[in-house]
Amino acid sequence: MGSVLRSLVVLTITALTVVASPRADAAARGSVRNVYDGRWTVVIYTLRGDCDRALRYSVRIADGRVLAEDQSYQLYGAVAPSGAIRVTVAEGGRSANGAGRLVGNSGRGLWRTSSGECSGQWTAQRRTAN
Repeated sequence: MGSVLRSLVVLTITALTVVASPRADAAARGSVRNVYDGRWTVVIYTLRGDCDRALRYSVRIADGRVLAEDQSYQLYGAVAPSGAIRVTVAEGGRSANGAGRLVGNSGRGLWRTSSGECSGQWTAQRRTAN
């Protein structure tokens, strides 16, 4: 009975190590990486409030994480395998949250400033390599 219990403990530890390993984590995100990774152009339109009417951002998606293309703004976000996306962007002391969905090479959704003073919609297009 002791050797069976020991074997079970070893198998459990091995399974936890595999699940927690970076390679297993990358494999779990693999479907996101294959579908949405790349460079995207996002245009944010203000529909309510006294914010800029339209802003254009270049973003990159890598391993399901949404990243800023330049240092003039901060961007945090993630894309689920289903294409559902959530982001937070901060620039010049202001921040906004957005949510929506990517499908193929495009996407759309809604955004709102953290203060609630402005809101609107956004669209995204994947940029093709030249």
